[in-house]
Amino acid sequence: MIRNTEPLSMVEALKYIQKEDSEIAGFIKKFNKLNVKEAAKIREKISNLGLMKIREEHISKIIDLIPETVSDLNKIFIDVSLDEDESNKILDTIKEFR
Repeated sequence: MIRNTEPLSMVEALKYIQKEDSEIAGFIKKFNKLNVKEAAKIREKISNLGLMKIREEHISKIIDLIPETVSDLNKIFIDVSLDEDESNKILDTIKEFR
């Protein structure tokens, strides 16, 4: 039964994967650069930036991909146009987690 439809990054989804699905967990861990605590910190910091254009889906993709450039970041925001200041705020926020 689906209880919640909150967008999650891959690393955040790990806490919901059962032990019998260890093959899935191993696959996800192969692509993750962060742990759960770091992902939570990024989600909180980006949410606290107060940028109205950013939705939870965007934050999940930022956590998954950890973009390094404005070009990489714009690939996540295909439905919204970020200005230079907004892009730089996001990139500065995630810089410490690379």
